[in-house]
Amino acid sequence: MCLLGLPIGVLLGLLGGGGSILAVPALVYGVGMPLRTAIPTSLLVVGISALTGVFPRLRAHQVQWRIAAVFGTSGAGAAFAGAAVNRLVPPQIVLLGFAALMVAAGLRMLREQPEIGGDCALPGGGVNWRSCLPKAIGAGAGVGFLTGLFGVGGGFVIVPALVLLLGLPMTVAIGTSLVVIVINAAAGFLAYTGHAALDYTLAAAFTGTAVVGSLTAARVATRLPAHQLRRWFAYLVLLVAALVVGQLIVTPHG
Repeated sequence: MCLLGLPIGVLLGLLGGGGSILAVPALVYGVGMPLRTAIPTSLLVVGISALTGVFPRLRAHQVQWRIAAVFGTSGAGAAFAGAAVNRLVPPQIVLLGFAALMVAAGLRMLREQPEIGGDCALPGGGVNWRSCLPKAIGAGAGVGFLTGLFGVGGGFVIVPALVLLLGLPMTVAIGTSLVVIVINAAAGFLAYTGHAALDYTLAAAFTGTAVVGSLTAARVATRLPAHQLRRWFAYLVLLVAALVVGQLIVTPHG
């Protein structure tokens, strides 16, 4: 069952996101973990996997550190708010909302994501912080809230936000996304501390396979067509969303 961590790491390494959206369903339905435990466990797995995926990109200078810091910091506080809301909502509603979010993400990934410039990626390589800062703070807060609410690192939302809203090139968006995921996942995990008893042995085994997948995928990512990977990812996310809804209909999870 812990081999389920492998595709999570692979997607993180290839796309800078996507693995996180699969972690909760994998832990709940694949491992049989209660939802309240699966969410913080997924944050632990995703955070460590994303961190390992950053290292292969450091040499290629594919991380925009300042934007990652602003994006991640604004999301950290919002993650605590999302976690607080999660504790007030029945698990079935959380999973249903999670499935709806996966459908939206999958459909969005099926659309082309052209690399466009903007205030956060000027033609000369600089950043117009006067215009970029409010965009980065707003987008970061929104992603952080989703991190706490659904237990996802948010890469499937972060990458489109960095490309379409902030104008970063796709390669830089992926590397920057991984840094933001680490920050958001750490904040979300801390928000759940004391509210769930984790099985650290299982989490370590799950994380180990995810790390292997992340490192391997990051090394081969430059050889694969990004547009094709986005389509594969979108179809996979839509499939998982359908499975989650189907599982809720057949055996409502409490």
